[in-house]
Amino acid sequence: MKPVIAIVGRPNVGKSTLFNRLTSSRDALVADRPGVTRDRQYGTTRHGSRVFIVIDTGGLGEEDHDSKDVADLMTEQAMLAASEASVLVWIVDGRTGLTNVDETLITQFRKLDKPIFLAVNKVEGFEPDQATQTMSDFYCLGLDSVLPISAKRGDGVNTLLDTIAEAIPETEEETEEDIDGITISVLGRPNVGKSTLVNRMIGEERVLTFDMPGTTRDSIKVPFQKNGKDYILIDTAGVRRKSKVHDVIEKFSILKAFEAIEAATIIILVLDATEGVTDQDSTLLGMIEDSGKSVIIIINKVDGIPAADKERVKAQLDRKFVFVDYAVHHDISALHGTGVGDIFKSVNKIEKSLDIAVSTSDMTDILEYAVNKNPPQLVNNRRIKLRYAHIGGTNPIRVIIHGNQIDRVPDSYRRYLTKIFRKKLRLVGTTVLIDFRGGDNPYKDKKNELTKRQINKRKRLMKFVKKR
Repeated sequence: MKPVIAIVGRPNVGKSTLFNRLTSSRDALVADRPGVTRDRQYGTTRHGSRVFIVIDTGGLGEEDHDSKDVADLMTEQAMLAASEASVLVWIVDGRTGLTNVDETLITQFRKLDKPIFLAVNKVEGFEPDQATQTMSDFYCLGLDSVLPISAKRGDGVNTLLDTIAEAIPETEEETEEDIDGITISVLGRPNVGKSTLVNRMIGEERVLTFDMPGTTRDSIKVPFQKNGKDYILIDTAGVRRKSKVHDVIEKFSILKAFEAIEAATIIILVLDATEGVTDQDSTLLGMIEDSGKSVIIIINKVDGIPAADKERVKAQLDRKFVFVDYAVHHDISALHGTGVGDIFKSVNKIEKSLDIAVSTSDMTDILEYAVNKNPPQLVNNRRIKLRYAHIGGTNPIRVIIHGNQIDRVPDSYRRYLTKIFRKKLRLVGTTVLIDFRGGDNPYKDKKNELTKRQINKRKRLMKFVKKR
C-alpha cells in the first residue's frame, strides 16, 4: 500500500497550493481566502522511485465565516484524513508566525501518534535574519523536522519529500497502479442532495453535507468499490444561473463542475422533487447532451412529497426533457437510501452498452438502412449523398459520416440519424454525436489545359458558329 500524506493546518496557510504542487495538478481550488477547501481531496505524487497518496484538507482551529456547524464538519473531515495518514505535513504561515491556534493544534496532532513534518510556508523573499527568527519560533514546538518551503514557487518541496521518504521505509507492497474504474460525475443545482447521494452510494460520510446551498465548493473525486467493481465518483459544486453568481470562489467552483462533465463517462443529474424541474435543470441537461456523455436523471427527495406532486414532476420531465428521451430516470431518497441501489444497475447497463466494437461495414449498413427508410431532402434539385460511416470515438460515442453536400444536412435529419444509430447500437442512456465529412473535388481549382488538337478543333467549330 502507498504511504499516505495528510496536509493539515490553519485556514489560508497554503495547503491546497502545496497539494497542487505535489500532485502536479489543479484539482484543489486555490484562493487568497480562508475556508475555500472543505472536503478531503486525494491525489498522487511521485518522488524518485516512491509513490505517495496526498490528502488536502480543510482549515483547522478557526470557525468558518459562514457557519460554525460547517467548521465543525470541516474539522471532522480533516481529522479523519489525519487519522488514516502515514505522516502529517503540518503547514504554518511563516509570515504570520506562531499563533495560539498552532499551539493548540500541535496537542491534537501529537495524540494521533503520527510522524509530523512542520512546513513553514511563505518564506520566499525573507532576509536571512528574518528567516532565522521565523524558524526559531517554530523550533520551540519540539518537532524533529521543521522545514522552510514556498508552496507557490516550489522552494524546499523536494527537501520536504526527501525527508518524508527517509522517515518511511519503502515496502514491497508499494505500487504505482493508478485508480481505474468508470467515472461518474454528480451534477445539479445547489442543495438538491448531490453530496448526500455520493455518501449514500459509497456507504460512508465521505463529503460534507449540510442543509445550506454552496456547502460543496470543490470537485471531489471519490474512488470506491461496489460488488467487486471499481468506480470513481466526482461530487461537484451546485450550479446556479450565471446572473446569480457574483462570488469569485463560486465561479471557479462552477468551472470545476463543468470540467467534471468532460472527465466523466456517465453524468448523474440530480433534481429536487420538492421544487420540480427548473429552467436551470434544463440548461444543465442541455450542456450534458452537447457533451455526448451518458446521463442518468435522479429525482431526489421523493419521500417528502405526495403522489400528486410526483405525477406533476414526471409530467414536467416529459415536457421539458423531451430532447433527451434516451436518459435513464430514477426516483430516490438519498437521505434514506430509497432507490439508490437501482442507480448502480443502470450504471452497469450503460457501461456494458458503451463497450462497442462495430466495423465500418456494419456502420455503413446502419446508415444505408436510415437513408432508405427516410432519404435526405433535395438541395437545388440535387440529392444529399451519404456514402459510408464509421466509429470516431467511444467516450463520447461519435459517428463519422462521409458524403457530399454535408453542409446542407438539416438539424432535423441529424437528429433522425442519431436516433437510428442509438437504436441499432442498443445504447442505454447514451446519445450519439454525428459528425459529417465531405470530400473536396480534386479538380476544383485546377484549370483544364487543352491539347493542340483540341485547340484546332475549337477554332474550326468557332468558324462554323460565326458563319451561322
